[in-house]
Amino acid sequence: MFNGPWLRELSRLPWGIVLVIVALAGFGMAVLYSAAGGALQPWALKQGIRFFILAGLMLLVAQVRPATWMKLAWPIYGGVLLALLGVEILGQVGGGSQRWLNLGVIQLQPSELMKIAIVLVLARYYHHVPRGYETKLKALWPPVAIIGAPMLLVMLQPDLGTALSIGFGGVMVMFLAGVSMRLFMASGVALAAAMPLAWTLLHGYQQRRVMIFLDPSIDPRGAGYHITQSKIAIGSGGFSGKGFLKGTQSHLDYLPELHTDFIFATMAEEWGLIGGLAIIIGFGVLLAWGIGVSLRAGTQFERLLAMGLTATLFFFLAVNMMMVMGLAPVVGIPLPLISYGGSAMMTVLILLGLIMGITREANRPKD
Repeated sequence: MFNGPWLRELSRLPWGIVLVIVALAGFGMAVLYSAAGGALQPWALKQGIRFFILAGLMLLVAQVRPATWMKLAWPIYGGVLLALLGVEILGQVGGGSQRWLNLGVIQLQPSELMKIAIVLVLARYYHHVPRGYETKLKALWPPVAIIGAPMLLVMLQPDLGTALSIGFGGVMVMFLAGVSMRLFMASGVALAAAMPLAWTLLHGYQQRRVMIFLDPSIDPRGAGYHITQSKIAIGSGGFSGKGFLKGTQSHLDYLPELHTDFIFATMAEEWGLIGGLAIIIGFGVLLAWGIGVSLRAGTQFERLLAMGLTATLFFFLAVNMMMVMGLAPVVGIPLPLISYGGSAMMTVLILLGLIMGITREANRPKD
């Protein structure tokens, strides 16, 4: 296992990027430690154990050649789609939503894995579509069905944020594959025209989230409380923050979901603008690296996979940060590597492992 070839394979991994990932996750654990009032339980220790195990999984995923993932793309997509169907039949209910499958050892949220599976299967699909045929009707309806089926199942859970993540990843691959911009513009107009109907299909709490996003003051003690307290926490941190373990909004229980969706606000109160910039720069490095991997990739599948996964990571970051600052509705998307939670961390580390596998392939000596 530790012979020469194995060590050579490990040497092809981007260890500088691995260090950035470890630094971000370590910072997240420090924020969780503070959010618990200076205690490893109930969040920081579990998060550390999960990261250690899942980082190993990331490195294992990186050892698999992209050609193998291309062969497995359809089985993976089909398996995750079946798991989503299983959630509808056997899923566990938590927080008013039915999103998890209880596998005994872990509680699995299949919708998280679909964020990766959708990019994987569409990258494979467009790898085989001849150049110039991307916008023809015969080539368009399969990806629309591939994206629509899991989105519908996730919306039934209901989980608007994850459904949007799946849709964004899929649409980005279509765009990157060369589907005409005019088609996206026409689709945007059609969606805008269908907004009144879409509004009626949203659950009551989802409608309230949109209304609160537009005006948090209409329900300051109810649904608007989250956004109001999040803004107070971020603003009170100022440039350098109140100091580690010295947050008040979080420690006095004013800030809801301080360890998951609103962990950026928890961090900003104690670490201020400096802490926020550290996170943004760290993820900026990961995003720039992912784009670079895509540009250097050797095949259409690898290019679309790397760029599609990078765009998906960007979506997580952008929506979470905009959400906690009141620039987007609260849709329940955690901050990658920072927020507490096993399913989200697993998704992000597998995503990064797949991109590492592509850069490892690019560094492999040509036969």
